Amino acid sequence: MSRHFPNWLEGYADYTAYSESPALFHFWTGVSTIAGALRRRVWIDERFFQWTPNFYIILVAPPGVVAKSTSVRIGLKLLEQVEGIKFGPKSLTWQGLAKALQDAEEHVAVSPTAVLDGEDMLPMSCLTCSVNELGTFLRPENGEMLDFFTDVYDGQKGVWDRALATQDGYKIINGWVNVISATTPGWLRRNYTETMIEGGLTSRILFVYGDKKRHLMPYLSDRVDSDDFAEHGKKLVEDLRQIAELVGEYHLTKEAREWGRAWYEKHWTQERPRHMASDRYAGYIARKQTHMHKLAMVIAAAHRNELEIHQRDLFLADHMVSGLEQSMTHVFQSIGMAETSRNAMEIVSYVRAYKEIKAEELWRCVMRIMEPKPYQEALDMAVKAKFIKIVVRGNTLHYAAVYEKKEEKEDAGTS
Repeated sequence: MSRHFPNWLEGYADYTAYSESPALFHFWTGVSTIAGALRRRVWIDERFFQWTPNFYIILVAPPGVVAKSTSVRIGLKLLEQVEGIKFGPKSLTWQGLAKALQDAEEHVAVSPTAVLDGEDMLPMSCLTCSVNELGTFLRPENGEMLDFFTDVYDGQKGVWDRALATQDGYKIINGWVNVISATTPGWLRRNYTETMIEGGLTSRILFVYGDKKRHLMPYLSDRVDSDDFAEHGKKLVEDLRQIAELVGEYHLTKEAREWGRAWYEKHWTQERPRHMASDRYAGYIARKQTHMHKLAMVIAAAHRNELEIHQRDLFLADHMVSGLEQSMTHVFQSIGMAETSRNAMEIVSYVRAYKEIKAEELWRCVMRIMEPKPYQEALDMAVKAKFIKIVVRGNTLHYAAVYEKKEEKEDAGTS
């Protein structure tokens, strides 16, 4: 049966084209949606381990700016119409998720004759968790929860079990969890510690940052016909059902494998990009190949029913994962930050909002959250870092925002 869209992700991009949310939010929501349909039914076998197409994706944006929770819900509503997909709770303890995974166990035929000959029936426990607010789902102070998410991310074949002192334990066979959620920089700053950045869970998370609407659309109904919208969504769901039927091992073509070998050597022999120089990113660097191959499976599934990964699939996967590195620097810059640095960035935010502001007005903006001495220290830091500059107009002292060329263009496009 042929599909409606030659590339499901492009069809989804068209479906969400008039949304104000950044295009990247919709791309990665589409990725999570396909991953939820694929589940652990497909994999790349690397002998000692398998790559499976699940993700931990977190959309990060200031509150009320780019409709991040709406972006998450759009993909979820499509996936909910695909039969056989099981969803995890939106607020939970790790024990609750473990129980939900245990209850989700099913046996999947991995060959056309499996049902007849009684062989090749693969047990698996798969859940997709679509969570509007990360704070209701992830509790950073709960070490057992963080360890659980770290354990189940890899989706390896085997049994995960945990004995409990007060009740029966959990036994999860071939567990697999796919998560997409949303949060704000403020929540991360308050709850995400420097230790967590260096831990194993963070290297498994893809952070997608956005702080600007891609365009203004006060009434979607002005541009989107209700019947066309419903028909487009129906076709996406029908194609998603075909994707959900895929089962078996993905194989890389000869060209894809050669490209992957060259990429791997370059990745480990060349110096890191400057924006990835900090040891904060060491875990991500080590796991980048995994992210790339997981995404390559999704991209391949978006294009074709054959379980083949082409060179272009890997190339695009590398491009899209690498494109998130700027998001990571935005997200991590305020985590584990010293008080003076935090105050400096608060000052910079106000100056950028005004473009240029009198010194006394700037002080009035922040005097309720900073004492005079920390304020002056933070102000000096922001000036020395050339985030802001001193401007004297007559006898009046002003502070003005300083932008890099790229930021100037973006700011001009939104003003």
